[in-house]
Amino acid sequence: MKKLYIYVIFTFSLVLFGNCNTQTGWDKKTKTVLNNVIIQNAEWAMQQEPITITGFSCERSAGGLHDFYSEGDYWWPDPSNPNGPYIRRDGETNPENFVEHRLVMIRFSKIIGALTSAYIITGNESYVQHAFKHINAWFVDADTKMNPNLLYAQAIKGITQGRGIGIIDTIHLMEVAQGIIRMQKADCVNKEELTKAKGWFSEYLRWLQTHPNGIDEMNAQNNHGTCWVMQVASFAKLTENKEILDFCKTRYKNILLPNQMADDGSFPKELARTKPYGYALFNLDAMTTICQILSTHDDNLWEYSTPKGQNIKKGIDFMYPYIKNKSTWKYPQDVMYWNDWPMAQPALIFGAYAYKNKDYFDLWESLPHATDVDEVERNLPIRNPLIWLN
Repeated sequence: MKKLYIYVIFTFSLVLFGNCNTQTGWDKKTKTVLNNVIIQNAEWAMQQEPITITGFSCERSAGGLHDFYSEGDYWWPDPSNPNGPYIRRDGETNPENFVEHRLVMIRFSKIIGALTSAYIITGNESYVQHAFKHINAWFVDADTKMNPNLLYAQAIKGITQGRGIGIIDTIHLMEVAQGIIRMQKADCVNKEELTKAKGWFSEYLRWLQTHPNGIDEMNAQNNHGTCWVMQVASFAKLTENKEILDFCKTRYKNILLPNQMADDGSFPKELARTKPYGYALFNLDAMTTICQILSTHDDNLWEYSTPKGQNIKKGIDFMYPYIKNKSTWKYPQDVMYWNDWPMAQPALIFGAYAYKNKDYFDLWESLPHATDVDEVERNLPIRNPLIWLN
């Protein structure tokens, strides 16, 4: 799929650092470039037919056809007991794991992100119509929809049928939820189908807040706890659940920042992992995405500091030099995928937008905006920053 970042580069150059109005100030050459990139992405997405998790099954899953299933990434057969329970090798991904449901969800996210972006630029509702064809397949159609829970995510052979830790897999539904927000007022949208899609997210939110797996993930003290808040905030924004949105803001202020961030802006729990660089980037991206989702004029998380002085700008500034020049990294190298990071991290573009910071923006612009590495892609769920901005 063609990259979207050229459009965003022009947009942010104008919004942050130029004098032109982004709606009327583009010259003909710029408009041509923007339209070509957006339309190429949209053309790819328009050619894609819906594929949901019901198209793939795994004999190791304890769930049914409509249940999302994945397997713990770092769990491997025991050489001393090949048919017994798997054993853990932290940071080392088992290539034999079942990942088809995760991959098809990422594909879904890409399609909705591309179509939403095209609709924002052109106003052409054919993109919305095709997007809802996919949305209905995932959330409305009884034959193909996914059940609104993650009971069987990141299972481990011989140990568990599913874990709370697997809830992180649905971070790839966030750009779907955000896409629905940006498209829902189009004239072509079927209100009944829209209501059912939102109903799916309401049910999933209820499960995330009440099931033991969801509660376990919420209470995780590292990036998993961060991603629980990030997802729940995204889905609550779609369903306009103010109570949950307020809960997420409170948890960010009182739990995530004070318990995860050190005085220098680092995340010690991530730095202690076998992939400290990748995990530090991932947690920072999730924290900044929370700020982007939840900040309002009256309650701006980008400006919030804890009583001890922890704030999200410290987090960006801690990682910034290591993103700019990874050779200065003073912690251990990641055991896998060390050469595949950094990417155009969402923390940089969201931070550039929040703080009008050209250094963040220039670094984001200079980095790779697409990857063929599955491990990197699954840890980079924000692919279309355009759809997150007003």
